Amino acid sequence: MIAIDQIAKNFGEYPALHGVDLHIERGEFIALLGPSGSGKTTLLRIIAGLEHQDAGRVLFEGEDVSETPVAERGVGFVFQHYALFRHMSVADNVGFGLSVRRRKSGLSRAAIRDKAKALLGMVQLDGLGDRYPAQLSGGQRQRVALARALAIEPRLLLLDEPFGALDARVRKDLRRALRDLHRRMGLTSIFVTHDQEEALELADRVVVMNQGRIEQVGTPEEVYTRPATPFVASFVGETNALPAALFGDRTVTGDTLHLRPHELAIVTPDTSGAHPVTVSGAFRKGGFWRIEAALAGDDAIVEIDLDASIPPPAPGDIVHIRAREPSPVSTPAFV
Repeated sequence: MIAIDQIAKNFGEYPALHGVDLHIERGEFIALLGPSGSGKTTLLRIIAGLEHQDAGRVLFEGEDVSETPVAERGVGFVFQHYALFRHMSVADNVGFGLSVRRRKSGLSRAAIRDKAKALLGMVQLDGLGDRYPAQLSGGQRQRVALARALAIEPRLLLLDEPFGALDARVRKDLRRALRDLHRRMGLTSIFVTHDQEEALELADRVVVMNQGRIEQVGTPEEVYTRPATPFVASFVGETNALPAALFGDRTVTGDTLHLRPHELAIVTPDTSGAHPVTVSGAFRKGGFWRIEAALAGDDAIVEIDLDASIPPPAPGDIVHIRAREPSPVSTPAFV
């Protein structure tokens, strides 16, 4: 188990982390999700030993490793920009950590080569061991970086926005590969991202961070359907902040209700609880239309999802909307 105990970190006058607590079970895949400046990368670097906290402790299996050097923490690290050695072959890059530790591990050069070859096969790069990083695509380089991190058999795999520099299709393929490797190898993994789709797809639990604090920890389903704070509701998934006086028949406190676009329906004007909106636009979003409209007397844009089999309203049309029947996300924990 990894325990983060009251970790605080300042950079000069800037507080990056405020007494963060987090417990991670062995074999879990954790996503640290948040906007730039939320503290997620700083926390990851402190866990790795690349930064030192100003207060608090990092414990691996109950042992305080706060003063343990990076090389002795048994951590594999994958960066966004690969950090491969350009002058080394792909196989040598993968085996680099093992070569450095060869005397301690007792592995021969031949054994290191064999292990590098096996890891390249695991990340679907068979036969590319003799190439150099410059001869690979971005996605292939990141697979090499992942294989290199796994070569030392880390007890903890840390990934700092590893797919941020890649295009959407490659990111999707690598997410699938990473998820499969995590399950197959029983790794404990912590993944930093600002991409909510990646977090919700990959993680066992999502840690939503904002301004150096943890706003919520939960499964992807819990974070999406039961946001604990207004920030989580607005950051995870798409949400409309609507006047509770108009749409809040299911809430008891607060003046704003957060509803996802799919929780609003276009209805006939005489429907109970219906409110007029003026359509400003519509665009195709996968298997549905996303309608953008303005609520009368309010400058905020409301987004409504409409079945793709139904022709969308045109800009300028007035339609009526209401909340669908109550669902878990309609009554978030912070209301």
